[in-house]
Amino acid sequence: MGAGVGAGDRRRGTTAGLFGAALLVAGTVLSSGGGAYAQPSPAPGGHSSGHGEDGRHDGRGDDKGTDKGDDRGGDKGNGHGNDRGRTGDPGRSRVGTAQSPDPTGSGGPAGPAAPPAGGTPPGTPPAVPSGTPAGTPAGRPAPAAGAVLASAEAGPTAALPTAQGLQQALAAALADRNLGTVSFAVADAAGGQLLYGSGENTAATPASTTKLATTVAALSLIPGDTRLTTRVVKGANPGEITLVGGGDPTLTALPLDQVQIGGVPADADTAPASLEALARQTAAALKAGGTTTVRLDYDLSLYSGNPQHKNHDAANIALVTPLMVDEGKVDPKSREDAPARVADPAGQAADTFAALLKTQGVTVDGKAKPSAAPAAATAPVLGRVDSPTVARLVERLLTTSDNTLAEAIARQAALAAHQPASFEGAATAVTQELARLGVPMAGVVLGDGSGLYPGNAIPPAVLVHLLALAASDQHPTLRPVLTGLPIAGFTGTLGKRFGAGSGAAEAAGLVRAKTGSLSGVNTLAGTVVDAEGRLLTFAVMTRTSASADTARAAMDRIVARLAACGCH
Repeated sequence: MGAGVGAGDRRRGTTAGLFGAALLVAGTVLSSGGGAYAQPSPAPGGHSSGHGEDGRHDGRGDDKGTDKGDDRGGDKGNGHGNDRGRTGDPGRSRVGTAQSPDPTGSGGPAGPAAPPAGGTPPGTPPAVPSGTPAGTPAGRPAPAAGAVLASAEAGPTAALPTAQGLQQALAAALADRNLGTVSFAVADAAGGQLLYGSGENTAATPASTTKLATTVAALSLIPGDTRLTTRVVKGANPGEITLVGGGDPTLTALPLDQVQIGGVPADADTAPASLEALARQTAAALKAGGTTTVRLDYDLSLYSGNPQHKNHDAANIALVTPLMVDEGKVDPKSREDAPARVADPAGQAADTFAALLKTQGVTVDGKAKPSAAPAAATAPVLGRVDSPTVARLVERLLTTSDNTLAEAIARQAALAAHQPASFEGAATAVTQELARLGVPMAGVVLGDGSGLYPGNAIPPAVLVHLLALAASDQHPTLRPVLTGLPIAGFTGTLGKRFGAGSGAAEAAGLVRAKTGSLSGVNTLAGTVVDAEGRLLTFAVMTRTSASADTARAAMDRIVARLAACGCH
């Protein structure tokens, strides 16, 4: 009832081989919803670049650094002169209502699906990665692009694991003292049936696995092909212009060739909107009307409430404002786990925009200032640029565990749910939407969208329920939650885990999971393919005095035991 003879041998083929033998579900299907200043995608491709909430060793940051694996500094922002969302683009509203042309889901249960709409998820490695993580079997290819959710192909011959089989398989790993207080749940991804657990209904500190709740709710409320728009409009008086924040923290002032997301160069679908492109459009429109000197203000009316997180440290997260560039990092090229953030992200973005206008022949008279009132809805648009799609942004924030981006997406969920775009409004929107989806909310407490707040509480059974929803044929719009999960041993916050010497290396490539870390708290929740090809969801939540690396390795061994057995 444990791993069984030959289970390891079955694993020693390439990860690509296993994935080829399974049903690959990776398409991202998008639904309708809404959000102020958000737009449906006019064409394939999204542009983003976020940053991750890496977990420091001191435990101040959820998932910063050690939890992020190779994805430190993964959100390098960039400017990409794609000029997406030019002034006067036809057929684009401020509230996203577009739907994907494929409402049926990621290929459906009948067969394999195409890769995710819009391209490869952030951080997905090439077929043969150049920087294979330490301890990864030499020469083994990484999971192919798009092969990010393996579901059993064997059908009825792949029986469900039994509680007795799981108990026997996991007993030794769960007894590891480094886990401290541990609760967990294991469920079948196909039907959501809880198979085994301990303390599964007791709420625990989720840390960054809170992002699973945030993204499930957001994708249920917002069309996945929605983009977040940053605009420049004419002011109320002649010679005045207003830079209107649309809630896109990935807007960048960097050139395209300097953008990386999770340590991987951005592609056409993940590269962020360019502030330089916005300046170029604006300057062209102004000069066409004979204007070369303007006064600049900036509109922050999209959000409400205190922009400062309760656990703000100016490193793991920036002030949450609807206007910023490169997530408010002092050094937009920083590869630090928790880079220093500027004190005034919106003011810095406006100053940077003014400097870019000057390079285009338009001078800003005086210093940019916050606008006294929201920009008029009918104000002529001088320029606009759009973020990557919300689906791509969700994938990015999960892969790199990006706190600032998570809070931005949470506020878009609040706007779509007609709640204030604040920490409180976002928590209310997420809580209400999850309840509407049938998620059991007893014991769930949410104070933010990123998981930095230590007062958050979620039971393991709720986390596996969220993952089962994302895998369900009934909710194809949630698929980016799964395609965005880091791949064990390869990408994101799992890039340096499941390596040689960890006792979990055989599960590398077979596990996709969201990590979470706060002081004394470590969590892991995701999907794993067992030895018979059955896709399971799991959540492991611990509180321990052991070092973060030691606790994480112990958790990884639990999941590796799931991968190595049929557990009947």
